[in-house]
Amino acid sequence: MNNIARIQQQLVEKNLDALLITDEKNQRYATGFPITDGAVVVTREKAYLITDSRYIEAAGKAVDPCVTVQQFDGQHPLMGLIAAALKDNNVQRLGGEEQKLSYGAYLAYQKRLGLELLPAQEILTTLRASKTEEEIACMIRAQRISEAALEETLQIIRPGMTEKEVAAELVYHMLRHGSEGNSFDPIVVTGEKTSMPHGVPGDKVIQNGDFITMDFGSLSGGYCSDMTRTVAVGSATEEMKNIYYTVLWAQLAGIAAARSGLPGKVIDGAARKVIEDAGYGPYFGHGFGHSLGLDIHEPPFAGPRGEAPMAENDLCSAEPGIYLPGKFGVRIEDVMIIRKDGAEVITKAPKMELIIL
Repeated sequence: MNNIARIQQQLVEKNLDALLITDEKNQRYATGFPITDGAVVVTREKAYLITDSRYIEAAGKAVDPCVTVQQFDGQHPLMGLIAAALKDNNVQRLGGEEQKLSYGAYLAYQKRLGLELLPAQEILTTLRASKTEEEIACMIRAQRISEAALEETLQIIRPGMTEKEVAAELVYHMLRHGSEGNSFDPIVVTGEKTSMPHGVPGDKVIQNGDFITMDFGSLSGGYCSDMTRTVAVGSATEEMKNIYYTVLWAQLAGIAAARSGLPGKVIDGAARKVIEDAGYGPYFGHGFGHSLGLDIHEPPFAGPRGEAPMAENDLCSAEPGIYLPGKFGVRIEDVMIIRKDGAEVITKAPKMELIIL
């Protein structure tokens, strides 16, 4: 069953006649082709990808034969083609992406199409949470690219380099190994800046005895990878080692607790307890993990407020951290597949080796 068929099955279950898809990532999920200007309409029987002349040829080659590709232009406006598709399929109940459209755009679609746009984001959110084997394969490829880049970059890092230089090396090696781009702007911070979970790479110079935190990811087939490694350059104090391995044991506890059907907060709680028992509870301010796929952050979330159950075959990060303000911080991140009977970690990069020379 392809993704169009999955959406059509959900339309029947949700008592909808069609779904209007305007978000680029959701369009890619539905049809296999991302468009930056246009729309996808999925009815119970048919599917339409409507784009302009820049993408019409590529779209025609990329999408499933079940999708009708149409071009909008001055004589055939986008709204007119959408309206025609809805009329041809006798659509009365039209779903939309209430979490992706601005309020103004939501009202404009309703006015110009003459139909109430019913909230239907849940269809795509739920379907995208459970990854197919093809999607998982893309994410594993992206992960292997990132790991190859990390391995080569670790051989280059030395005192005197700047954070920006390390970030540039990671990006270069990911591209060289086949990445389609960065799944997000890399985070590379060193020294006391490692206490900032989302610090921005700058001109700060790496010193002997510093921690370096590298959080980065590749793209393959449009799907993201995500990983973080924290390493010490040359040497590490006992305090640095203690916190590093506390974070590692917390990560392993969360991974051990993970399985589909569990609320995300239960997984988070297993890791958080390790950090709290070690006396560092106040210094772990974010959640244990987030799902990812076509977007780097997707629901469901494995955080302290994660009430939603984790989906089977969801890919979720495992990334606890401890951050001592003005001193240093540690984060270790892998990605795991959530299965019925536990978690399968797809990240293979070493994490027991703390110090690089």
